Amino acid sequence: MPVIHTHVSVPTTKEQRDTLKRIFGQAITAVPGKSEGWLMCMFEDNVPMYFGGDDAAPVAYVEVNVFGSNVPTSAWKKLTPQIMDALQDTLEIPADRTYIRYTATPDWGWNGSNF
Repeated sequence: MPVIHTHVSVPTTKEQRDTLKRIFGQAITAVPGKSEGWLMCMFEDNVPMYFGGDDAAPVAYVEVNVFGSNVPTSAWKKLTPQIMDALQDTLEIPADRTYIRYTATPDWGWNGSNF
């Protein structure tokens, strides 16, 4: 039950979102037990964002949330460059203007109940 929620300061097209969704679907396998089959991707574009007090260049903030409580740091370290490269290649958002926040929680609801 992973979710990748991507906030970007630039406009996106359906094609770009589909490309990111595909790349994120492959990348999420860096987290043990996670796959595209349960991945939810959310995209918010044209978000007014400042980085270092400046809004002159594109910015991204990405939240990666997973069900679980014991994700190895090595998984996040593997996922970071994959997400940042995808944003650079697809939306021209540089890695030095991107933050990624990782969260794992044992409290997750789906289909009317909790896991």
